[in-house]
Amino acid sequence: MPHVSILMPLRNEERRLPAALDSLYRQTLTDWELVAVDDGSDDGTPRILDIASRMDSRVRFIRRERGGLVAALNAGLEECQAPLLARMDGDDISHPRRLEMQAAHLDADSTTGLVACNFRHFPRNNLKQGMIAYETWQNRLVDHGLIMRDLFVESPFVHPSIMSRRVILEQLGGYKERNWPEDYDLWLRMAAVGIHFARLPQTLFFWRDHPKRATRTMDQYNLGAFRSCKLHHLLQGFLNNIGEVVIAGAGVEARAWQRLMATAGIRVSHWLDVDPRKIGRTLHGAQILRPEDLKLAGRRMIVAIGVRGAREQFRAVSEKLGWEEGVDFTCVA
Repeated sequence: MPHVSILMPLRNEERRLPAALDSLYRQTLTDWELVAVDDGSDDGTPRILDIASRMDSRVRFIRRERGGLVAALNAGLEECQAPLLARMDGDDISHPRRLEMQAAHLDADSTTGLVACNFRHFPRNNLKQGMIAYETWQNRLVDHGLIMRDLFVESPFVHPSIMSRRVILEQLGGYKERNWPEDYDLWLRMAAVGIHFARLPQTLFFWRDHPKRATRTMDQYNLGAFRSCKLHHLLQGFLNNIGEVVIAGAGVEARAWQRLMATAGIRVSHWLDVDPRKIGRTLHGAQILRPEDLKLAGRRMIVAIGVRGAREQFRAVSEKLGWEEGVDFTCVA
């Protein structure tokens, strides 16, 4: 039995797959198996995988009719044998020590269920500012506490960069098809059952940016899908049996959350803002207040401030007012 199973779903990666495979052949940890699930490719991807599997017994190749990413992930998960499971895509690159260092962390710390690592986008030319900001934000989530604090802001891990314990994924029923990001949904389900997260500070994964990347082309990864995923899980925990909330923010993102929560029967009792032009006005039947004018007293608050840097400013204000993150409020943007 190998020490690490690498789960790789892919489709039409003829151009980029050889580099991804080469990065696996160069791993310092050699006790691995690759379970590559081809989801109906119509280019040279199956031929490359067939050759790879005949040249290296660690490579196993599963050919499927096109059934979608979640189905491919679950089909591959059923074939993985190792106790540790790493994700990898057919267009990315792993540092030679990635598997060694992630496996060593999980082997040494039985309390950790998933370990990520720092990542870097490539190529850097034409990389948009939003992706650079996401890279910076995620790499700053250096421990479990920070990951949990920002869990509902964005996905805290790049899916193909993680390593987890296979039994955890099996106990959670694998990946779910729910019209939103399957990986983010998995992290939220892990968090709900108390899985401990970790991140290695080394940059061990290189995430290729290109126009056809799934995060750019699939509807499951748009902003609306992310919000729906967040609300679904908030309703299981922070917003369970809550009929009204305060929303910090009164901009585009905050109003999108108001509309979404209304579909779940949750009304907004007050809005918070610092723009003096908005204070005292009414928005969707609720008054806009300054933070210091709100008596929170048992209410729940959603922080949906989309302006870059505003989240940390709000946290500084809330600390002065004695509001506790995760108890009184949670950040969703």
